[in-house]
Amino acid sequence: MKKKFTKTDLKEFKKIVLKKKEELLGDLKHISDDTLRKSQKEASGDISGYTYHMADVATDNYDREFSLSLASGERKSLYELDDALKRIEEGTFGICDDCKGSITKIRLKAVPSARLCIKCQQKREKK
Repeated sequence: MKKKFTKTDLKEFKKIVLKKKEELLGDLKHISDDTLRKSQKEASGDISGYTYHMADVATDNYDREFSLSLASGERKSLYELDDALKRIEEGTFGICDDCKGSITKIRLKAVPSARLCIKCQQKREKK
């Protein structure tokens, strides 16, 4: 039994989604500025002309890979938030993809990109 949200509710959820999206974009910019635009020497703080120690190079590479992994996760979250905005506009926001029941307001405030109610999410996680 699906329950539609009021226009006021949808406005509130849209604000929440847009705020989370803005935060993610800021995080992505920070990751990009710190990781992708710096050379390995700048990232390590080494401005001397000396060569790297192999352990330093490995640590720098690990840090760079870790940051790229974070950025990838952030991009996925941005896609999910964009999808939530689309569902708000279409009037399908808050409806579980699996059982077509309502997703609670509490869940949507915590995870505005949620596509499943708690019961269906738990079922999927058990599989």
